[in-house]
Amino acid sequence: MKKLLVGLMLVAGLLIAGCNAAAPLNEAPLVGSLAPDFTLDYLDDGTVSLSELRGKPVLINFWATWCGPCRFEMPFLQQVYDDWSDRGLVVLTVDIAESQDTVESFMQELGLSLPVLMDRDQAVTKRYNVRNIPATFLIDKNGIIQSIRIGAFTSPAEIEQELSKIMP
Repeated sequence: MKKLLVGLMLVAGLLIAGCNAAAPLNEAPLVGSLAPDFTLDYLDDGTVSLSELRGKPVLINFWATWCGPCRFEMPFLQQVYDDWSDRGLVVLTVDIAESQDTVESFMQELGLSLPVLMDRDQAVTKRYNVRNIPATFLIDKNGIIQSIRIGAFTSPAEIEQELSKIMP
């Protein structure tokens, strides 16, 4: 029983704490500030700039395939993407410095179809001062950060509760 309890505490700690992405310290964007603009390539094709999405609420999630809490959270993000995209929510996941093959294999393995942006040189990760993943930024239609979450969400309902801060 003691081993089970210790194991559960370890898993809970990992989900809350997340994985260390080891990006250097920069001045972190804060809730209430304008989200730093960026342009990144999609995993499959094309590019997107955050500034192009002004007028729409945006959820940005930083992650990596090697991060256990990220793997745990991804199906929840997929469900939110499926359920909320037609309501105007833009969901962007940002993979940190991994190869296209690695990310494609991961997405296929988990049956995920949500948009993935490739931060190959970690420039955006550094700009957002992401040191632990998963890290999620909820940005309103005016480009203002309304919520920052470090660590994995534990259910789609938990994500949806946060969406109330950015959805009309």
